[in-house]
Amino acid sequence: MRIFFLMLCCVFSAATVHGEQTCKPDVIQASTPDSQFIDNRDGTVTDFKTGLMWKKCLEGVAGDNCENGSPSSFTWQQALQRPGAVNIGGGVAGYTDWRLPNVKELLSLVEEQCYNPAINLNRFPNTLIVSVWSASPCYEGYSAYSWTVSFLEGKAGNNKRNVNISSSGGSIAVRLVRDGR
Repeated sequence: MRIFFLMLCCVFSAATVHGEQTCKPDVIQASTPDSQFIDNRDGTVTDFKTGLMWKKCLEGVAGDNCENGSPSSFTWQQALQRPGAVNIGGGVAGYTDWRLPNVKELLSLVEEQCYNPAINLNRFPNTLIVSVWSASPCYEGYSAYSWTVSFLEGKAGNNKRNVNISSSGGSIAVRLVRDGR
């Protein structure tokens, strides 16, 4: 019993809290360290590891630290159309080739040493605990669903509820990406 209690204390003492986010840097190595990204100071963040350029804020949110607004909630069809609307409207940071990321690209943003949310908040500030749509369809039998990534714990899942509803109990948001190389 003492050993269990001692181990439990060690695990919790290694956790650091950033707002409501909990990270365990003494136990788990960072999967998306600050050095992997550069804030381009134009509303975008470039990932050196993947070569992708991300909008710093979720759709519906703005500001240098994503402090203005709240994430817009989208159906999957709306999410698929959102990049076109952004690009026709002039794009972001001078780029008009924004798109909805696939599930693998979204998972590249997951910070494995953190949860609540599981993302690097230094590079993607004020990211709420939301699920984010991907462009990746998921087929099960004769039904088509979409893959989403939950940044609560950093896991992918298929939205089996219905791709025509925006959520059941929480936002399904959009974060746009482009090829940055």
